[in-house]
Amino acid sequence: MNNRPVDRLAIALAQLNPIVGDIAGNAEKARRARAQAAAEGADLIMFTELFIAGYPPEDLVLKPSFQAACRTATEALARETDDGGPAMLMGTPWVDNGKLYNAYLLLTGGRIAALRYKVDLPNYGVFDEKRVFVPGPMPGPVVFKGVRIGIPICEDIWGSEVVECVAETGGEFLLTPNGSPYWRDKTAHRLNIAVARVVEAGLPLVYLNQLGGQDELVFDGASFVLNADRTIGAQLPAFEECVVVTRWQRETSGWRCVDGPRATLVEGDEGDYAACVLGLRDYVDKNRFPGVVLGLSGGIDSALCAAIAVDALGAERVRCVMLPYRFTSRDSIEDAAAIAKALGVAYDVVPIEPAVTGLEQALSTVFAGRPRDVTEENLQARVRGVILMALSNKFGLMVVTTGNKSEMSAGYATLYGDMNGGFNPIKDLYKTEVYRLSRLRNEWKPVGALGPAGAVIPENVIVRAPTAELRENQKDQDTLPPYDMLDQILERLVEREEPIADIVAAGLPRELVMKVERMLNIAEYKRRQAAPGVKVTLKNFGRDRRYPITNRFADPGTPLPEPDATLLKASATAKTEAFDF
Repeated sequence: MNNRPVDRLAIALAQLNPIVGDIAGNAEKARRARAQAAAEGADLIMFTELFIAGYPPEDLVLKPSFQAACRTATEALARETDDGGPAMLMGTPWVDNGKLYNAYLLLTGGRIAALRYKVDLPNYGVFDEKRVFVPGPMPGPVVFKGVRIGIPICEDIWGSEVVECVAETGGEFLLTPNGSPYWRDKTAHRLNIAVARVVEAGLPLVYLNQLGGQDELVFDGASFVLNADRTIGAQLPAFEECVVVTRWQRETSGWRCVDGPRATLVEGDEGDYAACVLGLRDYVDKNRFPGVVLGLSGGIDSALCAAIAVDALGAERVRCVMLPYRFTSRDSIEDAAAIAKALGVAYDVVPIEPAVTGLEQALSTVFAGRPRDVTEENLQARVRGVILMALSNKFGLMVVTTGNKSEMSAGYATLYGDMNGGFNPIKDLYKTEVYRLSRLRNEWKPVGALGPAGAVIPENVIVRAPTAELRENQKDQDTLPPYDMLDQILERLVEREEPIADIVAAGLPRELVMKVERMLNIAEYKRRQAAPGVKVTLKNFGRDRRYPITNRFADPGTPLPEPDATLLKASATAKTEAFDF
């Protein structure tokens, strides 16, 4: 390899959507990207963290056969670089002396020219890398065309030590591969971290981030380039695959990106909606479902889920079902039909009266002498769940479940009923956010969305008081606080982990805060059995927040409340049916 320093470099950034475990497919995607980069005159193309394996591979990466397959694919790509085309920077698991590393390799001249291992393994929130990888030694730069390039891997730039090491050993700029999942306002957080490293090291930085959905996580891309003077050298779009070439020039003050794209980012509520679309699309497609089916109640949650599903998959892959009972209002029936028509989906009406009546008759002897209560209400929800699962079995469609984060927090959902399903695109959206995103979708849709433009959720659905319609004239606020107040409390309890005293000091009623905390704690067993769903907040249920089900802790200074008979009456064992609606 000719290591005489050059004064110009063309570096391609591959912001792509790998599939965990599809080693051959990911390698082929890399080949296509390299060919595109070659056609545009790139010297080097960089890929994201663990691209060959897909990120995060979790415990799959511990399988020796998986490790071997990743190595074989990477070595094959290395041999292909003897064709004179662009060199590659490739992320892959790598075993060295019996230890497994999160590695980044320089492939050029038909060989593996350099390896660097991730030093700072994140072990918080959604990350669990210390479980599977060994931290690498402090890395110096790699040399390509005579240029000393630092390649800190993702978390390695969230502290200062690794970048300091690169700078002190002669690094000239930083190429950072990332697997950084989306959460609201993450873009600004990433940029602040990158700016801090650029200022400390005095070096320009490329932040290349993965794209795509992987179970609950969505990777939004939104890759960028920072010059040493903190100006933006390039900005890639969010939620879109792309391969772009950035052009660099050595100046008297060092390297500078002199040509790159300047995309406008999708952020805020638009970012949340786009994340829900991408997360559902990739969950369905990567798991090879032909389409989805969901219950369309005429309410706001199922309406938003239907819109997301159509935007993600196209109307021809979405089937909606209205499942009316005696308590289903005319408004609900008409609104559900209007939603289906606006979205252009297949739509069925399957009355559940015969099934519910049959179950009540079957149980009449054992229930004799007991008044009707939440048990009969739950039968309605569970009949609906059975019908949706039957449609799933018969037609091979995945059931989309439609509960929001407010409901999942408070336990306002029925196990084996409306919680049935394979994936929930709005699982991490509070009810107030569901309303905001519904209004947003009526005015805007993301780039690449497959649904129709314009209003797809009738105004009546947005303004009507929310109800489960499991009894006459039922409203959510018969049981729950107003959603604007409930969501404030939940956000403080879940995302911020604030003590009750602090929440009360912020002006929220003490008894209400204690009630909401009690509902949150009681419902933990339900959340363990809920379908996965897209993460959009700082702390989602599941990967971020893992609480014990059996748990008697009370907030310090807060008396442990006596069991609430209203909440626990549905079963002799409170954890089985507590607050189960």
